Amino acid sequence: MEALIPVINKLQDVFNTVGADIIQLPQIAVVGTQSSGKSSVLESLVGRDLLPRGTGIVTRRPLILQLVHVDPEDRRKTSDENGVDGEEWGKFLHTKNKIYTDFDEIRQEIEAETERVSGNNKGISDEPIHLKIFSPHVVNLTLVDLPGITKVPVGDQPKDIEIQIRELILKYISNPNCIILAVTAANTDMATSEALKVAREVDPDGRRTLAVVTKLDLMDAGTDAMDVLMGRVIPVKLGLIGVVNRSQLDINTKKSVADSIRDEHAFLQKKYPSLANRNGTKYLAKTLNRLLMHHIRDCLPELKTRINVLAAQYQSLLSSYGEPVEDKSATLLQLITKFAAEYCNTIEGTAKYIETAELCGGARICYIFHETFGRTLESVDPLGGLTTIDVLTAIRNATGPRPALFVPEVSFELLVKRQVKRLEEPSLRCVELVHEEMQRIIQHCSNYSTQELLRFPKLHDAIVEVVTSLLRKRLPVTNEMVHNLVAIELAYINTKHPDFADACGLMNNNIEEQRRNRMRELPSAVPRDKAAGSQGDQEAGTGNWRGMLKKGEEAQADDKSKQQGPLPASPQKGHAVNLLDVPVPVARKLSAREQRDCEVIERLIKSYFLIVRKNIQDSVPKAVMHFLVNHVKDSLQSELVGQLYKPALLDDLLTESEDMAQRRNEAADMLKALQKASQVIAEIRETHLW
Repeated sequence: MEALIPVINKLQDVFNTVGADIIQLPQIAVVGTQSSGKSSVLESLVGRDLLPRGTGIVTRRPLILQLVHVDPEDRRKTSDENGVDGEEWGKFLHTKNKIYTDFDEIRQEIEAETERVSGNNKGISDEPIHLKIFSPHVVNLTLVDLPGITKVPVGDQPKDIEIQIRELILKYISNPNCIILAVTAANTDMATSEALKVAREVDPDGRRTLAVVTKLDLMDAGTDAMDVLMGRVIPVKLGLIGVVNRSQLDINTKKSVADSIRDEHAFLQKKYPSLANRNGTKYLAKTLNRLLMHHIRDCLPELKTRINVLAAQYQSLLSSYGEPVEDKSATLLQLITKFAAEYCNTIEGTAKYIETAELCGGARICYIFHETFGRTLESVDPLGGLTTIDVLTAIRNATGPRPALFVPEVSFELLVKRQVKRLEEPSLRCVELVHEEMQRIIQHCSNYSTQELLRFPKLHDAIVEVVTSLLRKRLPVTNEMVHNLVAIELAYINTKHPDFADACGLMNNNIEEQRRNRMRELPSAVPRDKAAGSQGDQEAGTGNWRGMLKKGEEAQADDKSKQQGPLPASPQKGHAVNLLDVPVPVARKLSAREQRDCEVIERLIKSYFLIVRKNIQDSVPKAVMHFLVNHVKDSLQSELVGQLYKPALLDDLLTESEDMAQRRNEAADMLKALQKASQVIAEIRETHLW
């Protein structure tokens, strides 16, 4: 199991090469307040002085420290290969293959790299520094040194420095694969430990928190940390380990870490003899090594699944970016053909990517035909905009100077054309809506169906322009056809239409039957001329002939006559009229004869209008499909090929977007890293480490 930590180090190296932190690898994050002894603990684990020292905030960037144990034989082999003179050395990720054998240079490089990113104003940055230490005196560990928790900004620090540091710490310790090393000084109250407080926020059960109590030798005289180390004050599931740090005097006098560890052991034996074997730097290193190994073993199954899922995602992403173009002619023809096919499939409803949020393509065109257009036509009132006075005026104008014995047919034809003309506007609007939808299909295909087009923005724009131009050319042709459909209906009013003839016959039969019934009801002593004279009174009074109309129409007719107001004055018996004066309107009701004639014309208009509306509702969608939709489908590919498939345009159209090549390389590198990581985990299973 000891080999599990080097495996994680390998995985860390793999993902460092692509600069990605998409995989949360098991590691140990060191958390504590400023001057709590975090750096001293880390240096004790390394066994060398390598971290910057000073007052105030010193650690201003996360330091990911990988400790790699090397055997003497491996050390000699590495020394021969890399020319390393010494048994311990370090390597930074940002300096590539440069090897540091002088640990003072390592400390200086940490300071320089911190200032390069974070500046000189004591600000912090979340961009980590990666450092690897190879030594025969360390155990395999991966540690993250985080900035110390602070409360008050000093110097040029930002006012929200406390919030920045807190968010940075939470970013690392929120990782469920991270062990939290909470460092607290023994000469402070454990109940007020900021490190334990922030650790408890993300690990309330304490399952991945280990507490370290530093500065055991600096406690007040007469006090000790026995209760704390025994877990009686603040219980922590992974335990509490006490250590003794080097003092500032020890650091100034260059006291070695090895000598400090010996003095620590002596102090523990003297002060805490019963706990000496379960405290100290060496015990801390072994405990961390053991905890990390077990933690890695528990995390590996989920880690393997995560790597496989990401590999599949990046494989799909790389495929969408496509391979670098070699045969431009074939690639252009392939993209044009694919776009044309997807466009047609979207209309037919057989596209690969089906829209679920809203109607699209052929489904929306069908909705326009049968819902939008159909309901609009049905909402058009056959007599809309036509008043009783309009009808009466048309009848009078059609008779000329002679009083009419019958309703003139010309008045019906004049009025019905006026009503049929109202069907043209919704018909042309139907064409416009279908044209807009076919324009929307272009964007739909670009977004969902042909991702390859995103690689070539100029080709995409050219295809959109060609299809838009084709649709634009077909629009006036389709509008003209729809206009002609209405004009055809206006050109000849077919009163012999079977449906219209049936309606007229039924109406005539009803009128004739009503006249006969009235004649039967007259007394035998009444002369025929009297009967004829009283006929108008009966019609006005009883209205029996209105039975052929729908219930309630007689009330509508009465309302219309009332609403129309006065009619033009006509010569009345006993009154002289000056023809040079403007006629003075006088209010009067329509006579029974006039009302009957108007309602007969209205009934005929309604009957014929419904016939024409039915024809238009059927013929307009057919015309739109033939002249616009089907024509575009049939000629789209030939139009695209004719306009774009030209040798002179190949290089320009197949120019990739500026960042496409970069994104393809990044995706390829990440996929390679994930595949390598998968191989590393597979090796673990083969060697029975997992």
